Amino acid sequence: MADFIIIGAGIGGLATAHALLKLGHAVRVYEAAAELRAVGAGVVLGANAMRALHELDLHDAVAVLGASVCQLQLLDQQGRLLQTADTTDFTRRLGFENIGIHRADLQRALLAGLPPGTVQLGKAFERYEETPTGVRAHFADGSQAHAAALIGADGLNSRVRRQLLPAAAPRYAGYTCWRAVVEAGALGLPAGESAETWGAAGRRFGYVPVGGGRVYWFACLNSPAPRSPKYQAYRVADLQREFAGFHAPVPELLALTHNDGLLWNDILDLPPLPHFARGPVLLLGDAAHATTPNMGQGAGMAIEDAAVLARCLRASPTNVWAAFNSFEQRRRARTARIVRTSWQLGRVGQLESPLLTGIRNTVMRLLPAAVSRSQMAWLYEEL
Repeated sequence: MADFIIIGAGIGGLATAHALLKLGHAVRVYEAAAELRAVGAGVVLGANAMRALHELDLHDAVAVLGASVCQLQLLDQQGRLLQTADTTDFTRRLGFENIGIHRADLQRALLAGLPPGTVQLGKAFERYEETPTGVRAHFADGSQAHAAALIGADGLNSRVRRQLLPAAAPRYAGYTCWRAVVEAGALGLPAGESAETWGAAGRRFGYVPVGGGRVYWFACLNSPAPRSPKYQAYRVADLQREFAGFHAPVPELLALTHNDGLLWNDILDLPPLPHFARGPVLLLGDAAHATTPNMGQGAGMAIEDAAVLARCLRASPTNVWAAFNSFEQRRRARTARIVRTSWQLGRVGQLESPLLTGIRNTVMRLLPAAVSRSQMAWLYEEL
């Protein structure tokens, strides 16, 4: 068995630690943060991600914390239906449901199943160097760690990727986003339903149930440049003004939101990379294929990565480099398609022109259900 260093204790890093430990490997996870706090908003885990969690013996621990999502509604600003998707046929075929879950709950569930001492906090990664027997990681506190292989699961701004592929850099999508999770049981929203509204002037709002009567919502606005001081200063009242013309339950969800529960981030992704692996070093999760959130597949892709890496290591138990190369071959095309498709969906959803918005809405209303189903089907295909 080999020993592995994982940089980053996010969803991808923790899921990968489970995958490697299940195979009998030695694993150490190094996280820059001094503590893993219960932060973040909601995530959607598609049936494909839940299947991957099942492979890692984590399905039941995660599923109980979330809420089933089987109806996806796309609406215009007045609440008129543009498109609807019922995922029941796909999920029944797979034997797993889509769920919405609070990111903090998901991270806690993944962390709870790891042996004590697996995750070391306050260890900011700086660089790695290859050695005759593997790879050595150097940390900001002057410490080092050596293992047969190193996995960069350190997110969109990965330092591992910066060294492995210096030319690769995140790109700004042209819009910014606010998120929150609110106690919304009193609203009586339909069980299992999520919705997204494509409004006028580059305004978009969506919500997903995440269990226990809670709802995760997001609100997007176009912004010419990232890190806008104007939008950085926005509070709930500003969003209520921006989305005042939107149908229910948008005003009601905003009314339930407190300023201290509001999260703000610009939307960025990572253009598809030429490589995920080089020698004893591998990128996965957002470090390898960060995507805009328009398909709800970011967290799911990281979990799929963990399951696929486990398959590759089972096929090449004595050759980690070969397993890493196999992982790259199996994951690049699928993740690149998701990154590109999500980018395109975001551009369509954020249209500002009244003419183009009207054309977009008409096309979405007329799109045959069979086309929508075929576009969705590949997400649930076998890994």
